[in-house]
Amino acid sequence: MRVIKPEMRKPTRSVADIFSGDVDSFTAVGGEHSADLRLSEIHFRSGARNRWHMHTTDQILMCTHGDGIIATDAEQHDLVPGVIVLIPRNTRHWHGAKPGKDMTHWSILGPADTRIAD
Repeated sequence: MRVIKPEMRKPTRSVADIFSGDVDSFTAVGGEHSADLRLSEIHFRSGARNRWHMHTTDQILMCTHGDGIIATDAEQHDLVPGVIVLIPRNTRHWHGAKPGKDMTHWSILGPADTRIAD
């Protein structure tokens, strides 16, 4: 069992190629803790976002703070606290903060390959 308390969360600045702008992240579950799931908190600062990308498993996002956007090739929706999104596997998409706004979401992802799909 792994128990994470709020004071244990230590976000770090992400330098991954998938992100554009200032993004901080914290992985609560994943790697050595679970082979089946990854739970991460991602904080997008003032207009930061990720590039178009795809995962080989479904992804769930839950917005917890701020004002953001989730988009696929076919549709776009606002992300505000409480909104939950299911992104089916192999769906090209991006998500991030609106310009001038911050946005935080939790991401739940199975064991997936993620590839940039600009």
